[in-house]
Parts: sequence; C-alpha cells; structure tokens
Amino acid sequence: MANETFQLAFPDLPVPTPTRISYGISFAESCAKHVTETFHKSAAYVIASASLSRQTPYLSQLEQALGSNHAGTWIGLRPHTFWDDLVPIINDIREKKADIIISLGGSSIADGAKAITYALANNVQTVEEMRAIVKPTPEDLARTIKVLERDGVGNAPTAPLIFIPTSLSGAEYSKFAGGTNAVTRQKDQLTHPGMYASLVILDPQLTVTTPFNVWIQSGVRAIDHCCESVCSSNAQPAVDISAEKGLRLLIPGLLKTIEDPQNLEARLNTQLGARLAMTMLNVNPMVMMGASHGIGHQLGPLGVGHGHTSCILLPAVMKYNASNASLAKNDVLAQQAKLKEVLLAEDSIASVLREAKIDIETCDVGDVLRAIFNKLGMPATLKEVGVGRDKFDTLAKNSLNDPFAPTNPVPLLKNDYDKVMEILELVAGDA
Repeated sequence: MANETFQLAFPDLPVPTPTRISYGISFAESCAKHVTETFHKSAAYVIASASLSRQTPYLSQLEQALGSNHAGTWIGLRPHTFWDDLVPIINDIREKKADIIISLGGSSIADGAKAITYALANNVQTVEEMRAIVKPTPEDLARTIKVLERDGVGNAPTAPLIFIPTSLSGAEYSKFAGGTNAVTRQKDQLTHPGMYASLVILDPQLTVTTPFNVWIQSGVRAIDHCCESVCSSNAQPAVDISAEKGLRLLIPGLLKTIEDPQNLEARLNTQLGARLAMTMLNVNPMVMMGASHGIGHQLGPLGVGHGHTSCILLPAVMKYNASNASLAKNDVLAQQAKLKEVLLAEDSIASVLREAKIDIETCDVGDVLRAIFNKLGMPATLKEVGVGRDKFDTLAKNSLNDPFAPTNPVPLLKNDYDKVMEILELVAGDA
C-alpha cells in the first residue's frame, strides 16, 4: 500500500508559507481525507478544467471520493483567467454554501480560485464589483512594483484552498493570482496573504492525460522561474539553492518524459521541481523576475501559452541582459555563468548540446536554454505562435506596465519602449 508524504511545501524557508503538499497516494483519496480530517469542512466546491472533465474520469473520481461533502462543481475557465468570468462561479459557490474550494487543473484554474476566495470574502456579486476590487488603487500605482496588493484592503479570505495541479506552472504555490482585464486585455497580478493554498496534492498519474504539449510548456515555465531567480536583480542565496535543485529535477525529468510519457517517477520529479521553482515568490523580500516574465505576461492575452512565452523569450532575454551588462543593477554576467555551470553539470543537458553541435566552452546560457527548448520541441519565435509585428506596439506598451519590467536586471522603465522592441526583434522570426 502506498504511503502519503504530507509536509510543508517550503520547510527550509525562515518563515514557511502555510501551504502543505501531499503525494504518494491518489489525488482523490488525499483530497477527501484532508477536506474532513485536516480542514474539518463538509461542503467542498470543485473548479475543474474543461478538457480534463470531458476527456478523463478524474473529476468523477474526485466527486465520488468527496461523497456527501461535495457541494458543487464548475467546469472550465478561459486561459489567462479573465476577471469577469469569475463572477458566476462566485455566486454559485455562495448559493451552494461551500466552505472549501478545490481546483483541479492548470494555472488558470488555480489563479481563478485564488481570486475567487478574495472576492467571496468581499461580497462580490456583479461584474462591476469584481472590476472594482481589481482596479488599481492609488497605493498600487504609487509602488514601483505595481501589483494589486490587497493585504489590509477589504476582508481577508477565509475559504481554504486545495489545489490539484495537472501542469507544472507552479501557480498553486503562490499568493498571486494573474487575471486579465476583458477590455484592455492587460494581465495584472492580484495578491493577498490569505490567497495561499492550504494544500497542494501531487499525483503524477493524473498528469498523464494532460495534453503533452501543455505538460512540456508548463515545465518550461517552471524552468523560467528558476533561471530568472538565479539571475535576479535581488537574488538570494537560499532561493538560488532551491532554483538549482529545481532545475536538476525539472530538465532531466522533462527530457525523460519526452522519451517515455508514461514515466511516473520522472513526472513526480518535475512536479517537485516546479514547487522548488516557486521559492522566489515565498521569501521576503520576494526575488523579482525579469523581462521574460514581464513581456511573457502580456503575450498571454494575445493567445500565447505560458510555456511558449518562456521558451521564446527566456534565451533572448538572457542574451539581451548579457549584451547590456554595463546597464545592469547586478553582476548579470557572473550570475549567468553560474547558471550555465549548473545546467551543464547535468549529463542529459550536456548531451543535448553535443547533439545540437553546440560548443560547450564558448556557448552562453542563452544558447544552452535554446538547445534545451528545441529538444523539447518548443517554438523559438513570435512568428511561430502567430504574433505578428502588428501586435508589437501594444505588446511593448503593456509590457512596460508589468511589475517585472522594471525589475529586469537591465531595467525596463516607463520610457524604455525601444528596449522592449529590441528584445521583440530578437524573437520576431520575421513576424
């Protein structure tokens, strides 16, 4: 009989987050157990991925395991979590008197659940009220990092969150909910300490039915978290250690799943690596990401998947930062050299470079990442994902409003439109 591992998600942090992880037993068994035994709740509401609900038995398995403690289910959310779409779910949860929320699916579902628990606590019932709570306050606008910070604003969330992820995005490990404005198509980050998950349940068997391209994409996103952590303008040694461990689990694990998609050990390793990749968001001060995230957030509403934004942008941003190292706030060349050393220490990665006929001695970290992403079958240009030059102007302007633009090692400030365009040109592919 399998044994459950049940522990804090980030036990080595000086101040661990409240999130715990469970793995080793089936997701349905774990969820049903913890709803009643750990959280003492009796009316669980499930928000589930549409594709998973239609194409697999997993939603039914979860509902059956919950039994009389199942209050209701909502199926499907648009990618990139449009704020307006959350309102009917909020009202349904309230009508069914649910006392705990479970997300079953990828990052858009998890982000939606986090925003919903804040909206529930603040009596949101209409689209107008939802738009009001995600409208930037004067305090939001006054901060350099223009996140929609809601700590101390309104009521704190009270409904516990259980996340059962089917991808490697890592959204389940942070208190941030990315959501999109339906009018401007700009994506913002809403946050409150009460939006941390109470529990994340990992089950590699559940992920086998995740579309393979989505699985690999989300793994690339987790790689991006690790790489921009190590090269951050405010990098921290403890986060570096976690990011390096994460890369050693993520990349070999993804390469093994390319060879054998049924390899459950490799899948669990990538899940554990994705958790470590999120350490940067769970320390104080938070380790800030750079332009791969800052521009990538704004590619999402243009229809580009999370991982595709990273595999296109991350190698180019690394090269851009290295070529402009004299303008950086940190020793970006030393950080990138360290990152390259970590990557090449893995035999599977060194093998990828040899296969691609890349000189290990003379290549830079952007070359290493590009070779890995090529091996994983990911796109390299905006043209490949349908983003033409007609979108570059809006993309550049929205990117400069993203909280991770000014925290790029080579800062992208309000008047740095041309710098963003320079990065976009690197990945245009004659878009």
